[in-house]
Amino acid sequence: MKYSDAIEYLYRLRWFGIKLGLENTIRLASCVGNPHKKLKFIHVAGTNGKGSTCAFLESIYRNAGLKVGLYTSPHLISFCERIQINRELIAEDDVIAYVQRLKEIMESDSWRGDQMQFPTFFEVVTVLALMYFCDRGCDLVIWETGLGGRLDATNIVLPLASVITNIQMDHCQWLGDSFARIAYEKAGIIKSNVPVITGTDVPEALEVIKSRAQQLNSPLIIVTREMIDSLLPKDLSLPLIGQHQRMNAALALATVHCLNSLINVKDSAVRDGLSNVAWPGRFQIISRGGNTYIVDGAHNPAAAKTLAATVRDYFGNKELDLFFGILRDKDWQQVISILAPLASRIFLVPVHSDRTADPGVILPVANVANPQAIVQVCNSLSDALRMAGKNRNILIAGSLFLAGEALELLDSEDMLGNKNERWLNELAENKYYEKQK
Repeated sequence: MKYSDAIEYLYRLRWFGIKLGLENTIRLASCVGNPHKKLKFIHVAGTNGKGSTCAFLESIYRNAGLKVGLYTSPHLISFCERIQINRELIAEDDVIAYVQRLKEIMESDSWRGDQMQFPTFFEVVTVLALMYFCDRGCDLVIWETGLGGRLDATNIVLPLASVITNIQMDHCQWLGDSFARIAYEKAGIIKSNVPVITGTDVPEALEVIKSRAQQLNSPLIIVTREMIDSLLPKDLSLPLIGQHQRMNAALALATVHCLNSLINVKDSAVRDGLSNVAWPGRFQIISRGGNTYIVDGAHNPAAAKTLAATVRDYFGNKELDLFFGILRDKDWQQVISILAPLASRIFLVPVHSDRTADPGVILPVANVANPQAIVQVCNSLSDALRMAGKNRNILIAGSLFLAGEALELLDSEDMLGNKNERWLNELAENKYYEKQK
């Protein structure tokens, strides 16, 4: 098997869509020796900010001298971004070896004889990550949920702490159409007597988290915006820009403090970890050819509001162009309505996905949201980049798919991967979405 064969095998798992439930993951993990039972985890869920919070946690513990596994999704360019140890991507040879092993198990007579459902892409990759982290002897794994929490494949672990960044409206077709229902799914990662740390400030959602924590006798730490300055080291400049990133950093630091009796971290490691964190595609600033590009994966209304506030703080009244592309199953009307007023020129582009929203359909909504702006439909992001001109400030937003494409086209030096495997992100969600239509 070549690396391309392994990726193609994972790609074919798209036909099995999304199955919210733990049975397959538990069974598959048991077939490889239950590696999750030999590891220590911090489990992170939430609507927005969970990837950045994971990045802060990883950086702090790595600077404290630990060997830290990091499991996140989606990837921006290379599949290998999803599975890292001390911010080094899993090697292609390792991907091949683990895919081969899991393929043999899933295609064996014993698996089929037990009439087990064939595992999905995310279930297989989750177990692959567990095997890799266990075999490499990680001291700690920062473990991000894929979708929701309660029935997410990542929820087979017993963590040292559970983190729920916040609760907003997103993925409603899977998680529910109210703050309470979404919070119920996210709170499913809370385990008995395991501390939970949250920055949730929506009262309806917070009540659900409080109730779940009380039922399980889990100590609950609520990080409020008023606590941020007291938690973060004085005079600290974060590389990740925006007030929301200060909240994410505060959540990470509250988690570190909570676990300090189990994993002692010196103040110097905290400062170094927070000061040197990197997380591409989140208000990432790139200078190319006289232009300043801001690449951000904001794709729901709450994230768009945060992005708009960060843009205003950072650029003030400077003229801005918006390159916008989004998936049609997102609340794109709200997102473009929030972001369009920022720009004097708006270029609407398709996302490289079967789920892309039609830029022509977005056009009239963008015109209403900002009647003063020049709004134009482009065939691709690359076309929009060619049309941009010089000495422009350009915001590229609407989807992590689009962020990954932008980083690839701009040849960002901050990207860890160099393979165009953005299409792998499409696997499970697209198939499930089409079934629900």
